Amino acid sequence: MNRIDDICLFLRVLDLGSISAAARSLDLSVAVASQRLKRLERDLGVRLLHRTTRQLHATPEGTALAEQGRVLIEDLEALTSGLRKSGSSVSGPVRVTMPAAFGRQYVSPLLPQFLARHPGIKLNVNLSDQVVDLVTAGFDLAIRIGVLSDSSLVARRLATNKRVLCAAPAYLKQHGTPRTPADLAHHECLLQVGSHGRQDIWGLSDANGRPLAVRVDGRFESNFGELLSDAALAGLGVALHSTWHIGGELRAGRLRVVLSDYPPPDTGIYAVTPQRRMVPQRVQAFIDFLAEHFSDDLPWEKHLRHAS
Repeated sequence: MNRIDDICLFLRVLDLGSISAAARSLDLSVAVASQRLKRLERDLGVRLLHRTTRQLHATPEGTALAEQGRVLIEDLEALTSGLRKSGSSVSGPVRVTMPAAFGRQYVSPLLPQFLARHPGIKLNVNLSDQVVDLVTAGFDLAIRIGVLSDSSLVARRLATNKRVLCAAPAYLKQHGTPRTPADLAHHECLLQVGSHGRQDIWGLSDANGRPLAVRVDGRFESNFGELLSDAALAGLGVALHSTWHIGGELRAGRLRVVLSDYPPPDTGIYAVTPQRRMVPQRVQAFIDFLAEHFSDDLPWEKHLRHAS
């Protein structure tokens, strides 16, 4: 049990960024925590942490222990929790990361209900548009939108992610409305810059559902979707957006769908977890809760129906 407790301490140090913070969270003195980390390194025969005056970084051996040890610890916690408690009384920490705008608009309003349903769960929500490695960063799950590319993750589809091309009425009045995908070459297009670089090729579909690839360009680009929707509302160009992101603007008429006969293909909104033999009950409870609320009547699709 000492070995398991020491590995848990090591993981907590990586999650919180310092030995002192990890010690406080476990009600230990810094001296005791340091001694236990040294004991773990001595028992394993490797160095796990690079220590400087300001930061701690995992060594390659420490990274390997974090990736494999976290799964083992969580499987053990899930097993013991399942033996102690019924599914209606799950407890423990849940660390989740999700896109900032989606989390703020659609997940945040649901969280009080989730916490009321599961009073034993402690929830830590990270809002970020950065795609992080779940295991290294210590997250239990992530909400991801779009096409999944990481085959090492286990994904559950929560909802369809519909997308549209849109622009402000003032922009369309000044520059005209594109009638075919080829017309986009003569328009200002607002470009997302993501983990795969500048997204200047937009995938659309023709009347028969066949894929089209259209190269676009424009004077404004950003890595943050909120800035692109702000730019579209200000009349700076044509944007490619998910309907969850701009449903309210479509309903109010502040943005209008263009090239509706050539829609971008749907993608998905997913809950993803690291590969493991058993998803902890507390994590599964959060995934099930989101699936319950997103599976049927999506709030952003209501906006779209009113706008159409």
